Amino acid sequence: MKFLDLCKVYIRSGSGGNGCISFRREKFIEYGGPDGGDGGRGGDVWAEAVDGLNTLIDFRYQQHWFAGNGQSGMGNGRTGKDGAEIVLKVPVGTEILDEDEETVIADLTTLGQRVQLAKGGNGGWGNLHFKTSTNQAPRRANPGQPNIDRTLWLRLKLIADVGLVGLPNAGKSTFLAATSNARPKIADYPFTTLHPNLGVVSVDNTEFVVADIPGLIEGAHEGRGLGDLFLGHIERCAVLLHLIDGSSGSLLEDYKTICDELEAYGAGLADKERVIVLNKIDTLDEEERAFLKEELEAVGATNVLLMSGASGEGVREVLRALRPHVDARREADRPKYEDDAGEEEGGAWHP
Repeated sequence: MKFLDLCKVYIRSGSGGNGCISFRREKFIEYGGPDGGDGGRGGDVWAEAVDGLNTLIDFRYQQHWFAGNGQSGMGNGRTGKDGAEIVLKVPVGTEILDEDEETVIADLTTLGQRVQLAKGGNGGWGNLHFKTSTNQAPRRANPGQPNIDRTLWLRLKLIADVGLVGLPNAGKSTFLAATSNARPKIADYPFTTLHPNLGVVSVDNTEFVVADIPGLIEGAHEGRGLGDLFLGHIERCAVLLHLIDGSSGSLLEDYKTICDELEAYGAGLADKERVIVLNKIDTLDEEERAFLKEELEAVGATNVLLMSGASGEGVREVLRALRPHVDARREADRPKYEDDAGEEEGGAWHP
């Protein structure tokens, strides 16, 4: 399935039905009277976050979404049928932006969350509605309200607890494959990963989701390589896992490159909690490991961990270092309930 995280859609709500001008013509009723019904209401356009989707590819092939129009009113006091509403089913984590691609209309971060994107027009009143004691035969009716046309952008930001960042070939996909059931493409050339991958990781009876995004290179914020197109998928993460290739000859430059790109991207990524890991230590001896760790800590990296995704050495220690950050975020997001109004702190319960 092709991965798509940004698309443009055109939506239109339904217009309301017109009111009807009609008069009764019944046997044995001498004067008759108005009996024109009201028009039906136009359908609304909704967006709903549903389960089982992780891409916006459906909106690549259907970009126009139109709700049904309301039916006009009819004689004998009959109201027109309401137009059918239409629902855009999107993955959890989808942002809905206005046409300027900056104004956020809604952010669907919870399963089942719904938002109304365009309201259908109300139906017009028929002449029966205008009958009064002084106006027994009104010859007027209201037209239905017009529909609403909008052009919107849908942008998907995957929901994950941990975001993997690093240069190409830093071992991000290898780490994801070693710790979860995800099977990302792994090869010995850069930019093997072309779209984000998600994996569920388990450590000490706790599960959390790890997002692997394509590698960053110097100048990614200016569009070099794959650019920073996929950094939005780790904006919601509780912690970033920064992997550094220990076999690289430019260790410090690699570290600074990622830090600079996160800073240039903004959105608070540079201020997020980060776990720094020196990867591929299976290619280093003990003396080289200690030396490279000291070099990283000398330029500002704190609490550098050592790991080899290929051999599994140090992997569990890295997962355990990530867990407190994930637990802290989940605790902060958990709703807080006030104490029972009838129960005083430190006292007995009273009805």
